[in-house]
Amino acid sequence: MMRVGFAESVSSGHPGAQPQALARALALGEEALAGEQREDGHWAFELEADATIPAEYILLQHYLDEVDSAVEARIAAYLRSIQASHGGWPLFHAGAFNMSASVKAYFALKAAGDSPDAPHMVRARSAILAHGGAAKSNVNTRILLALFGQVPWHAVPVMPVEIMNLPEWFPFHLSKVAYWSRTVIVPLLVLMAIKPRARNPREVSIAELFVAPPEQVTDWFSQANPTFWGRVFRGLDRVVRALEPSFSMAKRRQAIERAIAFVAERLNGEDGLGAIYPAMANAVMMFDCLGYAPDHPHVLTAKRAVRKLLVLEPERAYCQPCLSPIWDTALASYAMIEVGANHSAERGAAWLLDRQVLDVVGDWAWTRPNLRPGGWPFQYANPHYPDLDDTAAVLMALDRIDHARYRHAIDRGVEWLLGMQSENGGWGAFDADNTHHYLNNIPFADHGALLDPPTADVTARCMSALCQLGFKADHPAIARAIDFLHREQEPDGSWYGRWGTNYIYGTWSVLSALNAARLDRDSPMMRRAVEWLIDKQRDDGGWGEGGESYFPGQPHGEDRVGTPSQTAWAVLGLMAAGEVDHPAVERGIAKLVTSQKADGTWEEQHYTAVGFPRVFYLRYDGYRRFFPLWAVARYRNLKSRNAAMVLHGM
Repeated sequence: MMRVGFAESVSSGHPGAQPQALARALALGEEALAGEQREDGHWAFELEADATIPAEYILLQHYLDEVDSAVEARIAAYLRSIQASHGGWPLFHAGAFNMSASVKAYFALKAAGDSPDAPHMVRARSAILAHGGAAKSNVNTRILLALFGQVPWHAVPVMPVEIMNLPEWFPFHLSKVAYWSRTVIVPLLVLMAIKPRARNPREVSIAELFVAPPEQVTDWFSQANPTFWGRVFRGLDRVVRALEPSFSMAKRRQAIERAIAFVAERLNGEDGLGAIYPAMANAVMMFDCLGYAPDHPHVLTAKRAVRKLLVLEPERAYCQPCLSPIWDTALASYAMIEVGANHSAERGAAWLLDRQVLDVVGDWAWTRPNLRPGGWPFQYANPHYPDLDDTAAVLMALDRIDHARYRHAIDRGVEWLLGMQSENGGWGAFDADNTHHYLNNIPFADHGALLDPPTADVTARCMSALCQLGFKADHPAIARAIDFLHREQEPDGSWYGRWGTNYIYGTWSVLSALNAARLDRDSPMMRRAVEWLIDKQRDDGGWGEGGESYFPGQPHGEDRVGTPSQTAWAVLGLMAAGEVDHPAVERGIAKLVTSQKADGTWEEQHYTAVGFPRVFYLRYDGYRRFFPLWAVARYRNLKSRNAAMVLHGM
């Protein structure tokens, strides 16, 4: 009743019930979030993607002939449960049909023993054929199909392992692509050189998913981009394919040895190569095709990393693309600080402190060779690939918890953060100046996410951290960042959200940064963003935005449903812009309070994050737990102080 009273009081302009409703919502939310904290002080929530990773897990076991029937049955149950009404599998909850996700899910279910005549398989097959058949799958999927002998190897672009021998100045070099591309590509180069065949113990085939037999398909790259660079690289692919048989075997052996050394150096214990599933799985298959014994330490390490990603439930299971404990702990700690639960936040900070990378010079040093390490990764451990977004979030949490106690860690983090600023004033997620955009036109990069260029959201987070720590708008690094964000603002006033969905996330991030830099709130840059957020509020008081917004021509900041995390971002952004008393904020807070569940969390099935726009989306289970709590606590704090200014970076 209290929460209903709060909503009514807001809509009627009588805020008398607000303190009690807010207090109850905050108490419930704090209790729920504290209950999820691990004994050692950290938080780690499930990270769910689409059908592709669970399907690939099943197929990896069939590739190796190491099937665990009990786990396979539960993953198959999960895949069936997320099949959409259109018959296929989408990239995100309630999304449109996606060919590659659907082909992989169908293949995995058939491998797991589902009859092709079962109703769900008939529906899936009909949807796949109606959309052009499995030949329309992306390159990543066609490589998997080639490993299983379902398509010929000429169905995939040429990626010679001799890439490992190229000098840094060469137009294509590992230093010029993103960390995730690097770690996926290197073991894959070995697989594409050796061209092994999956053991496939049940001899499963999916020939029925092709409109024409794969051996009769003449143009596997009909969907390739028609740009100048696209044509150039397709022509180069034909040349390299013709020349590859004449390559020196000695150079090939040298390249394979370099690939092995690259992978072995970055195996990263039970956290795996790059700490992401595709790279880990490729490493497992690479060692297998090279003939490594099953009990070889590299093989055991690589397989443990893959198994660590499983989420095993009684009736179903799935495989996560990676783990997110640093990100979860930094943001949960920040929310707890805002609530006033300092003890929980301090425990989180103590855990984070030990995860700072101080002694490993990672791949980022290709462009910043004289910089000392000092960042934090996204996962439990990933020392070669610390994350600038995570580093900024951790720095802000440590600063608010106890700057003096954590000063040394903060100073090292700031040093690394400043050193990783790109020449254009922005920050990418893992590398500096990773802007070789022509490479997104190579046939292998049909996902369009080969690179890690600076983005508005990561730039905003780094700028927020520096400004919270005392940097002013006239500091050269901040001034350059502001210029970058000014250039990146969309015509409608919003900002693109590379790592969160989408323009709501980007706009919250940038408004927080501009406030931290104490930019004039009446500046056109801030006013246009505020007006855009207010305009996108839904009739029910919330905000929502779907994964479709990453596609050209789709609406920004709109969706058929709202979500708690996106509503939280919107009100946090508005409050950062000084709009705590605006009716839109009060309505947004009312929506959060009244939609809170009895267990103190919020319901959120829709995906509100992204791995690769238009290709790979994510649902962070933690977002529905800490972002709404954070927003309600921020509102309570500002109203109780009768203050309009947010004093912190986020």
